[in-house]
Amino acid sequence: MENEYRRTQTTVSLINYHFVFCPRYRRKIFLIPNVEERFKHMVKFICEELDIEIIAIECDKDYTHMFLNCLPTLSPSDIMQKIKGGTSRVLRGEFLELNKMPSLWTRSYFVSTSGVCSETIKKYVENQKTRY
Repeated sequence: MENEYRRTQTTVSLINYHFVFCPRYRRKIFLIPNVEERFKHMVKFICEELDIEIIAIECDKDYTHMFLNCLPTLSPSDIMQKIKGGTSRVLRGEFLELNKMPSLWTRSYFVSTSGVCSETIKKYVENQKTRY
């Protein structure tokens, strides 16, 4: 999936985001039984609602990585707001240990774009005048 272009009526796009974020105070929340499983299930549900395709998702004890393919209608901050907000509410309601925290996630996150290789695009643009 990771290099398939997505089409709508007005756009053709290939937007892949790599996100990394962690719980507040780097707490090891994914070591709590069933938290990682529930978190991944909720992320899948949220992504389905937003028409985001999950290429990969994995959690370690105190952070998570997500590689997502999105349409151009969503910004990285919109995506993080939906995922962090939705998962925080539910996880804190279902796991009493998490409900004691003032907030589940830090406000910060890492995001990087990935798609067609930058060098490929550079060569394509440079060769536009010499095509004909």
